[in-house]
Amino acid sequence: MIEIKVLTPDDWPTWRELRLAALAEAPGAFGSRLADWQGDGDREQRWRDRLSILDSLNLVAVLGGRPVGMASGVPTPDPLTLDLISMWVHPDARGRGVGDRLVNEVARWAWERGGEQLRLAVMPDNARAKSLYHRAGFRLTDESGDFLPDGVRREQIMLRPLHPRAASSIKELWWSTKHPRKGEPGTTIP
Repeated sequence: MIEIKVLTPDDWPTWRELRLAALAEAPGAFGSRLADWQGDGDREQRWRDRLSILDSLNLVAVLGGRPVGMASGVPTPDPLTLDLISMWVHPDARGRGVGDRLVNEVARWAWERGGEQLRLAVMPDNARAKSLYHRAGFRLTDESGDFLPDGVRREQIMLRPLHPRAASSIKELWWSTKHPRKGEPGTTIP
């Protein structure tokens, strides 16, 4: 059974463990580099600050008693658009519904905040992630994301509508809107 834990800044060691694993395992999937979060960048206060982004949601997926995935939802200047960031699932847990569950929990959070769409940036060559996002109701946009380290290519921006009429085929989100959110930060969502 997949459990989703909502993290607080006090849970920074768990977030740190997963984030470093993500940056090591999939270095080309993120705008951050492993080196940015090691050495002088590997400070408790920095990890706490990352989990203290105002009005954000930071999740860890637990499978078989161990953390195997992570995702965050963060506000944007546009209150109707919220961002999904820092999404990663350990290779051993891929294909078991962990990514779907994390995406849908962030979508539910965005919906509950009054959001109309959830946005994310994905690397153009990350076919596995794009497949997950497409399955979850995201569609590529014409909007360009940040430049990649090569200075030529850019991240691709994907959007997922959150309004029931706009996303009526996305059953996972609408299942979640019928089941009230369990827990507050630091609790577990079964």
